[in-house]
Amino acid sequence: MRNLAHITLLVLAAAVLTTLVTSAGKKKPTLFMVGDSTMADKTELDISPEVGWGQVFPTFLTDQIVVQNHAMNGRSTKSFRVEGRWQAVLDRIQKGDIVILQFGHNDQKQSDPVRYASPADYMRNLRNMIAEAQAKGASVIVATPISRRHFDSKTGELIPKHTSYPYAARMVAKEAGVPLLDLEEATTEWLMRLGDEESKKYFMNVAPGECKKFPNGKIDNTHLRENGALEVGRMAAQMIVDQQIKPLCKYIRRAALAEPVAAKYTTFCRPSFKSDKTVKVESDLKTDIK
Repeated sequence: MRNLAHITLLVLAAAVLTTLVTSAGKKKPTLFMVGDSTMADKTELDISPEVGWGQVFPTFLTDQIVVQNHAMNGRSTKSFRVEGRWQAVLDRIQKGDIVILQFGHNDQKQSDPVRYASPADYMRNLRNMIAEAQAKGASVIVATPISRRHFDSKTGELIPKHTSYPYAARMVAKEAGVPLLDLEEATTEWLMRLGDEESKKYFMNVAPGECKKFPNGKIDNTHLRENGALEVGRMAAQMIVDQQIKPLCKYIRRAALAEPVAAKYTTFCRPSFKSDKTVKVESDLKTDIK
């Protein structure tokens, strides 16, 4: 009997040890954020209130998923690939990972051949990104670009500024059979509810003397403050839950969707490239957006 009890204890101990080792060795999936400045991590938080929505997206996620935000200021589907940034993402993707693609703000800049991608090229670039990520075993989600805050002073209506690019993104997602986060539609509705004056506080409209980076102030109706980034992140997370987008929906913190929460920032340090400081990010883009 004593020997039997001893053997039973050894078997149980081995089972517990195996479970612990398996659990400890299990890789958490990685969510790759790929896009432009509205999504990107900002590195000057001590002197500027600008924050990308991808930067605070961990606020709405459990600790069972890792976030790598590779989004970069001023990039388009074209320049993101040409500069080697997309390859850097592909090199890191493993089976079971997730990729969110959000471009369009810079693809439409016809005055800049480095970034400009016609709607047809934009669609082709997104298709290629989707196929290449899927080939590595990743799940892919396409997001339309967030709306710019441009109201008609006479009618009070929000003026669309992305031309056909949101529609092109919707078409690609439908063709490829991948989920769509229609952030352009959601942020348009959000801004219309708030109205011109009330919506200013969510964007980078900075008063003189408010921050060190812009001592004379700044008018920027494209990029977000932390409160705006959190609102957009909440919209994206809610869409993921509503659409039951797998596997990402199981990593959404439902409690964070229902009440105000403190922002949780990304900790990943995106790779450095020689081209990091070669693109000037304009605020209102008036010379490019008709």
